[in-house]
Parts: sequence; C-alpha cells; structure tokens
Amino acid sequence: MSYPTSTPRTTDPILAAVAEALAGPVVPPAVIACIAPAASERQVRDLVEAVRARGHGASVYDVGNGVITIDGMDDEALDDLVRGNRAIAHVVRAETRYRLARREVAPTGTVVRIGGVAFGGRAFPVIAGPCAVEGRSSVMDAARAAAAAGASVLRGGAFKPRTSPYDFQGLGLHGAELLAEAGAALGMPVVTEVMSSGAVEDLYPLTDAFQVGARNMHNFDLLKALGDVDKPVILKRGFAATVDEWLLAAEYLLAGGNGRVILCERGIRTFEPRTRFTLDLAAVALAKRETHLPVIVDPSHATGDPGLVGPMALAAMAAGADGVMVEVHPDPAEALSDGSQALLPQALAELVARLTDVAPAFGRSVTPGPKPRNGRASG
Repeated sequence: MSYPTSTPRTTDPILAAVAEALAGPVVPPAVIACIAPAASERQVRDLVEAVRARGHGASVYDVGNGVITIDGMDDEALDDLVRGNRAIAHVVRAETRYRLARREVAPTGTVVRIGGVAFGGRAFPVIAGPCAVEGRSSVMDAARAAAAAGASVLRGGAFKPRTSPYDFQGLGLHGAELLAEAGAALGMPVVTEVMSSGAVEDLYPLTDAFQVGARNMHNFDLLKALGDVDKPVILKRGFAATVDEWLLAAEYLLAGGNGRVILCERGIRTFEPRTRFTLDLAAVALAKRETHLPVIVDPSHATGDPGLVGPMALAAMAAGADGVMVEVHPDPAEALSDGSQALLPQALAELVARLTDVAPAFGRSVTPGPKPRNGRASG
C-alpha cells in the first residue's frame, strides 16, 4: 500500500496551493504490531528503541500477548524494521479508530476471568443477583437462590443511578460490603457498578469486577480511572450508543492499561414501547466479529419482562454471546429497584437448566455454580 504525499491536483492554481498548505502530507495509519508469545522483554525493548530512534512514536500495551502501536511508519520502513522481526507475530494497520480492541490483536479471542470464572472460549457463565443490594438478609437470600440455580457470579448494585431522584439510590459502600459478604459466604465472585472515578479506590477491595452502567459508558474520567486497575470491567453499551462508540469506550480501558474488558449488550432505545429496550443481538455478533473481547448480554434490562428473559438469554447464546447477566429476587414485588423484571429463583433455575441443555449445540458449556457444602448451597 502506498500513501500519497499531496492532495489531488486541481486546475485552479490558487485553490491547489491552499489545499496543499492545509492538507500537508498524508500520515499512514498507525501500525499494530502483535508481540509473539515467545518474545523476550529484551527483544521487545530493542524493537521499541529502534522504532523511536527513527522518529516514530511507539507504545507497548498488555493486551492479548502484548501489542506495540507505532505511529507514522510507511510500508518501506515497516518492512525494513518490523515485519519479519522475531519479536512480532503479525502486523496490521489500525484502519479503525479502535486499535487495541480489534479482533486481529488476538485472533482467537481473549478470555477474561472474574475470580476463577472464565468469560470467552467455550465457557458460558451466568451472572445473577438482585438489581440492588437492599440489606443483609435480602442479598443473602438472593445469593443463595443464584448459587442454587447454577449461577457462577453474583451481581448486585450498591450505587444505583436512577432516572428519578426520589427512587431508591442504593446503600452505597455499605451495600458493596454486604454483597462482598454474601459472595464470600457462597463462594461466588461478585460484580457491582461503579459510578464515579472517586469511588474506584473504595470499591476495589470489595468487588471482583467493576461494572460500568449504560449511563456511564461515556464517563471518560471513570473509564480512565478503571483503565488503571487490575480487575475486570464489564462495560455496558449505552442505550443510545452506536457499536463503534461502545468499542471506543472499551478502547479507553485498553489504552489505559486494563486488558480485562467484557462488553455487555443491554438493549438500545428504539420506537418500540412494549419492551423496556430493544435487545440488539446483531450487535453481539458484530462485536464478536470485530473485537477479541468477550461479549455478554443482559436480557433483564433489555426486555424489562421476566417472561422474555429466558428466550432472549437462549437467543444470546445462539448469537455467540459469552454469557448472560440476569436479575433474580426472592420476592420481586417487594424489590426496591426493578422488581418487575427480576426472575423468581425457580425461573432462574429453569433458565440455567435450559442453557445447559442447549449449550453443546453451540460449542459451549455453562459454567457450573459454586459447589454445595453440607448438602446445601454454601453459606
């Protein structure tokens, strides 16, 4: 591929001069050099120093087996310096605005672990729990129900972004402590939503993964803060966000140094009023094709209807999703947040059983929940 160094010619010499002055040389797209698994730190360091010695920017990221991004290098220099280097497995041009999330960075896909639970590959975990942590006894009841049904990760909101300022806003840090307590008692890793960069440090010891909610997908200060932590992040798609905007939000996390990103499709806002949102399963398949990141689906928020959660969870598996996140509550009528969309414990158990039955047809295996202790779910 060759890159022009000037703008196309025009018959008007004045316009041509102005266009030439404004455009200048066309800079080649950035290079993504994927580090070979057997490459040593010395080999990588030597290559980076050689690239920088030629006046090009080079940055190393801990994504996949490792990535070096190189700015402004043309094909001749690329062939001379990078292609064929034993430290590099393969090279691609960054022709999309998201560089590190591209499928080519890790062609076989990335596996992200929450606690010991893997997302990606053949694994298909179920994340379940109440929308909001309401108290010690209620979160323990919900956690026991999730564990008994076969869920492998416990979810629960300690901080709740609500449309109305008069709705229940969560128990805050105390709620996160109760969720962590329930997870420890049941032997389940936990995930909870973080709403601001200032809360990351306080929540860090209490959760196994951070969730970025739909309303915060474009909270760039929060994304930058989470890019600097060593725990997984579940990034929900904003309900008015395009797929590219979603992937660029993930790019903030990857570029910040956090390669443990899980994408979550939770429905987008359309003209249809009968469901809470419209579950965009085509976006799941598209994200799986375009990126190496695991993708999960939240059918509870997408549909707002417990009768639709099961069918959409099964459809998510068929579309290639790497897991689902659903809400369960022992008494949905008494829930302080989104009770109308929560599954009863028996319905969750039936859903996990159905997913387990059909998973082999899609090359999947539902991740088992925590092992019972003394004949019952631990705790």
